[in-house]
Amino acid sequence: MSRLGPLLASGLLVLALGVKGAAAQEPTVTRHALSNGIVLLVRENPAIDVVAVSLQVRAGSHFETPLTAGITNFLQRVLLRGTIKRTFVQLAEASEDIGGGLDGGGEVESAELRGQALGRHWETLLAMIAEVALEPALPPQEIERERRLLLGQLKSRADSPFSFSLDSLSQDLYGPHPYGRYHLGLKENLERLTREDLLAHYRAIYRPEQMVLSVSGKIERERVVKAAERLFGRLARSGRTAVEEPPASAATGQRRVVERPAQQAQIMVGYLGPGLLDPLYPVARVLGAALGGGMAGRLFVELRDRRGLAYSTGVLPLPFRVGPTFFVAYLGTAPESLAAAEAGVVQELERVRSSPITADELARAKAYVLGQLSMERRTNGRQARDLAFFEIVGAGWDFPERYARAIEAVTVADLAKAAERLLTRPTIIVLQPSRR
Repeated sequence: MSRLGPLLASGLLVLALGVKGAAAQEPTVTRHALSNGIVLLVRENPAIDVVAVSLQVRAGSHFETPLTAGITNFLQRVLLRGTIKRTFVQLAEASEDIGGGLDGGGEVESAELRGQALGRHWETLLAMIAEVALEPALPPQEIERERRLLLGQLKSRADSPFSFSLDSLSQDLYGPHPYGRYHLGLKENLERLTREDLLAHYRAIYRPEQMVLSVSGKIERERVVKAAERLFGRLARSGRTAVEEPPASAATGQRRVVERPAQQAQIMVGYLGPGLLDPLYPVARVLGAALGGGMAGRLFVELRDRRGLAYSTGVLPLPFRVGPTFFVAYLGTAPESLAAAEAGVVQELERVRSSPITADELARAKAYVLGQLSMERRTNGRQARDLAFFEIVGAGWDFPERYARAIEAVTVADLAKAAERLLTRPTIIVLQPSRR
């Protein structure tokens, strides 16, 4: 998985992230392999007296089937509801006693357990994460409570016109590929999955060779390494089995109209985009910002400001996925403006090929993307999550820094080439408010 290979196999590699001459004050990241294969990332940040921990497993909806869709998130939520030592309430009280809390869930590319606390309680927090991850109880009554909560979340999502439209578009973009399903899963699965199913899934995914642990905050690297080895080193290494490749994604390139109770009409225009490791990925992110990032994007200026066709419009940021991402433009409009609004958003997406992004638009789009990235990563919690996530998916823990440099390097010519490659053969979902 790592690009650093044998340099890391023999021990530690420390890289400072900061300006030369200020290394002593800047956060540093250290990568270490525990004796059983778990990768440990330590980010020392003495400036903030808070510590954050993220334990991530290479599992998620990307690796689920129609019969297991939703099982990873279900499992992660139940893990937090009690261990063989403590109940859900006792865990909650213990985390509050150290000035923090525990959380987690299953996403598309990974499953996570995370926590935060005051810096002086870092070892207690790390022990709690280890307890939740390695000593689960999966209490039957808590499974049922979590089941009800998840079913409620699924219903709420289905009742949201925007989310329903996006999920419908994902199905048409990805076909049978797991990316076409939302990571919460399917209602029939959440109703059917048993404690035995969850326990079997836990045993299948919680293996040292597919786990990354990151710790960020006011900590000392040597002490964290020793504590992590003591707490997590007891998990036995296992032989890794090959993961079956999901079916290839295949966008329909068609237009579909759905009717739902709603006040607004929704229009989603989508294309399959580049994966996280594709050199085109940062270019596509900048292209999306130029078209639909904020109130200066082309879609907002043309369709809302000038023509008054949109209540809301923009381009969704490309998700961080290893496989094909989606490039999605959206627009919410009044039912009577639906036809004109749909024609308008499609025309703007097509126009970018004949009227390329200008240098001024490029500069604004870069600033928008980099600003969002900086704002998202300003906390220890997000730093810990990013370190573990990008390492577990194979991009490397330092991906955000390399990604920011790639954003800076994008040119007008790059955007023109990306538009020619990406913005062809759209898949369209139109949500039309049902007549009552």
